[in-house]
Amino acid sequence: MIAAMRGFAVLATCLVLALGQAKAEDFVLGSHLPLTGSLAQVGNGMHEGIQVAVDLFNRENQGHQVKLNTIDDESSPAKAVAAVERLASERVVALSGGYGSNIIGPASEAAAKAKLVYITSGGVGPELSQRGLEYFFRINNTEGYSKAVTGLIDDMGVKKVSIVYNNKEATTDLARTVEKTLSDAGIKVSSLAFDGGHADFKPLINKVKLQDHPDLILMSGYENDYIGILRAGNVLKPDIKAIVGVWSLATSEMNNKFNDLVQYVYGTSMLPYPAEFATPEAKLFAETYEKLYGKAPDYLGQFGYVQTRLLLQAVLRAENDGTLGKGGLADELRKTDEETLIGRVKFDKNGDNPEFAQRMGQHQGNKVVLVWPAKAATGKMVFPATPWSK
Repeated sequence: MIAAMRGFAVLATCLVLALGQAKAEDFVLGSHLPLTGSLAQVGNGMHEGIQVAVDLFNRENQGHQVKLNTIDDESSPAKAVAAVERLASERVVALSGGYGSNIIGPASEAAAKAKLVYITSGGVGPELSQRGLEYFFRINNTEGYSKAVTGLIDDMGVKKVSIVYNNKEATTDLARTVEKTLSDAGIKVSSLAFDGGHADFKPLINKVKLQDHPDLILMSGYENDYIGILRAGNVLKPDIKAIVGVWSLATSEMNNKFNDLVQYVYGTSMLPYPAEFATPEAKLFAETYEKLYGKAPDYLGQFGYVQTRLLLQAVLRAENDGTLGKGGLADELRKTDEETLIGRVKFDKNGDNPEFAQRMGQHQGNKVVLVWPAKAATGKMVFPATPWSK
């Protein structure tokens, strides 16, 4: 009898532990990102921010816990779609992640077929939000980046700009949008496209140097593109006043890994480096990021955090209202209207955030200084200046 009671007690204990473990994983959140390959730096940056949002949610909501299941898509559309289908089969509550419009497009369509909410900050192409997908959301867009780039260039007062751009969808869309805005403002613009796998940029930069004679070069590309273009610039030394890029450029990683190469180069960034945080939520985000990863966050982590935090808040509201299991998450997320670490986020009928506006940072020594707009600036731009004129 005693042995039987002991056996029952052990069984009961195991059941309690099992229930506790199940309770600790009430929701499974899915994600796919390029954790390896040429875009691993940006993929891991976003993934870190997503994990911070999950960590804070679990600390703040003891009644409901979240487990993150992330699959490396290696920047392959086919692998991204396979990742979404696998995560859907594992009954994740929603998806947060994706990087590159060419990846996010098919992946989010796979999510829509599975009736899974898909939220991202990794694809800004206008076409992504014009497909009528009920379950697609994003917190940033091309317009927000274009405003920042053209605003900075306008403040510089330059007259001739050469745009060199990766021929992928998002980078092409941005290049064309900026070209139109600058041309409409009376600035002479020339544009040159290059393939995504381009390695030797010296012929491209030599053409810009000898034929275009611009005041400024704008790079619309990704981190490997920037490095190749800047290295070619260091060899050929075109006589320009500034060189500007977009996403994945004005980051702590680029400053630390390629410090000499990126000096005085501009890029979009929501944060200076070292990061400065003022609000209680921002400070908690930074402290948690530092605790988990032993470093200060950059804007990639900030985007991943914001999109995931908004998603998990909507998950909790839908669960409490009893609509989560009935397809109510998309409707709940669409109610979002909140001031966040990247500014106001409010989704329109297409799941886009029309409130989004980027900022511009400049690498100065061991820092990234915000220089545009004036109200967000943490320092003054060094102009004219390039890495090869220092």
